[in-house]
Amino acid sequence: MMMMMMMMILMMMMMMMMMMMMMMMMMMMMMMMMMMMVMMMMMMTTTTTTTTTTMMMMMMMMMMMMMMMMMMMMMMMMMMMMMMMMMMMIRMIRMMMMMMMMMMMMMMMMMMMMMMMMMMMMMMMMVCSSHSLPKTQLGCYYDNNSTVVTLATGYCQI
Repeated sequence: MMMMMMMMILMMMMMMMMMMMMMMMMMMMMMMMMMMMVMMMMMMTTTTTTTTTTMMMMMMMMMMMMMMMMMMMMMMMMMMMMMMMMMMMIRMIRMMMMMMMMMMMMMMMMMMMMMMMMMMMMMMMMVCSSHSLPKTQLGCYYDNNSTVVTLATGYCQI
């Protein structure tokens, strides 16, 4: 009877965890969307010269990477869940604990990665917005041939 009770509790816990995972995924997706929106807004607000296509592309790339990370995390979690289920079948509490720890570690790692990504994005934005090339009043740059050029292929509107 006691064993049954234990099993029940464990199952419940598993369910809860699954739910939490789903919630987290949803939240992440929402965050991504928000980020995208913000980026777009930024693009709209800033001057035409700085908002080159390359920047947009970079942003998109970053977003894609993030999404990939999310998917990876999800997969890992699922795997862990399966493993835990197995462990439950063969009643190895210690092993289960170990698994829990592993999961926590994974989560931490993923979070760190995400943070890094964010940082990179910010850096990119900074670089794009204010480049080291000599600027004119228009916000364009001059190359060696003294022709007005921007960071990307797009030309300035004079």
